[in-house]
Formats: sequence, C-alpha cells, structure tokens
Amino acid sequence: MNVMHGHVVACRETDEAPVPAEVQEAVRTLLRWAGDDPGREGLLDTPSRVGRAWREYCAGYEEDPAVHLKRTFEEVSGYDEVVLLRDIPFHSHCEHHLAPIVGTASIAYLPTDRVVGISKLARVLHGYARRLQIQERLTAEIAQCIWDNLDPLGVAVVVKATHGCMTGRGVRTHGVDMVTSKLLGCFREDPSSRKEVLSLMNAN
Repeated sequence: MNVMHGHVVACRETDEAPVPAEVQEAVRTLLRWAGDDPGREGLLDTPSRVGRAWREYCAGYEEDPAVHLKRTFEEVSGYDEVVLLRDIPFHSHCEHHLAPIVGTASIAYLPTDRVVGISKLARVLHGYARRLQIQERLTAEIAQCIWDNLDPLGVAVVVKATHGCMTGRGVRTHGVDMVTSKLLGCFREDPSSRKEVLSLMNAN
C-alpha cells in the first residue's frame, strides 16, 4: 500500500504483460473449487494478478544460469583459497504442491586460476530457484553448474529452507528447516577440505 496526501492507495501491478485467458480461467476454476466466488469484487483482478505472479515465480525457465559464469577474472594476485558466499536468501516453489520454499543457500568453490564476480553465484541460485523445484535437485543443480563452468578444484553448496507444504498443510509443523548439501571435487574427497568449507559455512 502507498500513502498519498493522507489517503491509502492500493499498490498497482508493474507487469502489464497480458495474462492468457486460459490461465485466468484456470485460476477462477480453482477459486470456485476452493469455495469462493471469483466474481466478487475482491477477486475480480485475482486471476490476472496470479498469472503475473507465476510468470515471475517461474522466470528461471527462461534463462540459462550458466550464462552468469561465462565472464571470469584472472587477476587475483595469487589468491588460491576458498571463495564463499554465505546465507543467500532465495524463494522457490515445490513441484508437488506449488507451495513456497523459503530459505538460504551458501555457495563455495576453490578456484584454480580464475574467479567469477560474487553476485554471479547468487544469480545462479536464483536462476534455478525460480522454477518448480525440490530442494535436493536445487542443491545439486547449483553445484553442478559451478563445477561445469568454472573448472574449480572443489564446489560446496548447502541449502537450508522451510517448506510451505509442511508448514501450511499435512503435518502443519512449523520451525523445521530442511538442510541439503552437495560437495564436489576436493570438498568431497579430502576430509580436511570438507571440514574447512563446512566450518566457514557454519554448517557442521
């Protein structure tokens, strides 16, 4: 909501691209099935809003996350230790119930002679998160993408998230995090390297 001259003004949608009629009708069908009336005032614009929202939620299908790793830098002054981006927030949806997956990911790699801009690691995460997912696959996809494109000595990805399909339905249990990890290269094969990177991630 925006406040202008003492009046409350409803926020306007910024994505004006049209939502296909069949998508809007599908949302109306779901609203009717849930027990509400899609023709009432508060729900009149909901089908188009939902369509635009899902276009944004699933924007990752329209991009190749590997693109973000194409530009690398050699001038690192001999740096050859772990590069880590910790606790990157992300938002996804589970493919089983279309429920939210909300959490953080820590991404690390041990470079050979080239590094990538740190924001690119977050972009890789979001590229895969903005698809229908399961957390295990999301974790593996991030790690494999970095491994395949940066040719590092090791990659480590740890994802921690809560799942709406567990908190809002079924067992309805709150305050539970699911943690998944994927280790490649030296972080998988060498116990001391694995211990070091997990300690840096606070993921022991």
